[in-house]
Amino acid sequence: MKIENIRLKNFRSFKEAGIREIPDFCVMVGANGAGKSTLFDVFGFLKDALTGNVQAALGKRGGFNEVRTRSSEGAIEVEIKFRFRPRPEESQKRATYLLAVNEKDGAPFVEREELRCRRGGHGRPWKLLSFANGEGEAVVNEIDDVESDKDLKREKQKLANPGILAIKGLAQFQRYPAVVELGKMIENWHLSDFHISGARTSTPDAAVAEHLSREGENLALVAQYLYERHPEKFREILKRLARRVPGLSGVEGKTTEEGRVLLKFKDEAFKDPFPVRYVSDGTVKMFAYLVLLYDPSPHPLLCVEEPENQIYPALLAELAEEFADYAKEGRQVFVSTHSPDFLNAVDLDSVFWLVKKDGFTEVRRARDDQQIAAFMAEGDQMGYLWKQGFFPGADPG
Repeated sequence: MKIENIRLKNFRSFKEAGIREIPDFCVMVGANGAGKSTLFDVFGFLKDALTGNVQAALGKRGGFNEVRTRSSEGAIEVEIKFRFRPRPEESQKRATYLLAVNEKDGAPFVEREELRCRRGGHGRPWKLLSFANGEGEAVVNEIDDVESDKDLKREKQKLANPGILAIKGLAQFQRYPAVVELGKMIENWHLSDFHISGARTSTPDAAVAEHLSREGENLALVAQYLYERHPEKFREILKRLARRVPGLSGVEGKTTEEGRVLLKFKDEAFKDPFPVRYVSDGTVKMFAYLVLLYDPSPHPLLCVEEPENQIYPALLAELAEEFADYAKEGRQVFVSTHSPDFLNAVDLDSVFWLVKKDGFTEVRRARDDQQIAAFMAEGDQMGYLWKQGFFPGADPG
């Protein structure tokens, strides 16, 4: 699945903003406070609302009034347009998902939730799902060979709570393939805000961890899981890490007597491996990103905040290439960065920048700026243009 467009209304600093024709590898730049983290949190908000409910998702962010744009009225709206394949034998289809959340008497609720799907290249999209305040209807014969909107059969439904997303329940049934695919996509999104301190500590209560967590504190557990269950992936990670860290010959997860998992690194110059606390921050972080990128069950969408922190600048171009390669496999990667070295490895079509205007965030695209496009056509690099201030309204710091 691939997200093509995003439209936001009343979501924190995004009073009314959108991004169109989103590439597989999407890089966001902007000054601190411009809205990069807020944009990524849109994905986190949708995921939290799906796995829990809108009250829980808003509660994690300070409540409805903290999320809704200040001095604004009406609902918080998130709309995404995406492509998906309902069945392996079918061609890709375009769909639009809209979620509008409002509040009444201190209780947030889903004011409107819709899923529309375009069956072909022309004509009006079919409304497969339409709910408001806990009640609505969904198409139940979507998987049949229906030729016309008139042939669609809609079934009325009532949710147990107006704060629950309709797609949460319907995604459990195969007769709603578009909802199933949307639910799987959102549920498997991964947001990465890696904290080196968490990865350096031994993991309590040793157990199995198949995927890297948001802050990376379970890195040792995931490394051990890959070593034991997916040795071919683990060898690929080590091979790629060795190219970037001279002398490194191995990584392993060791279980201590207390049942805690501890990462140990092996240097070819020494006989015994040494604990992760003696390894550079950049090595640990590069290892963590490779673990994320070579997950045996890859995420359809990754959001990575400022990967350049603690990584040696010379390695950032290679890391950007790793992210781009991941996206080429039919997935999507969003990265926020302040690093000219990272940007120098990114093409013109991939870069957007965020600016604040009258207190609200606007999104601009590098390829739409004639001056930036002309410089890039002449052989300039994106990072140098960013550092020299050629992104109007954005301070490179």
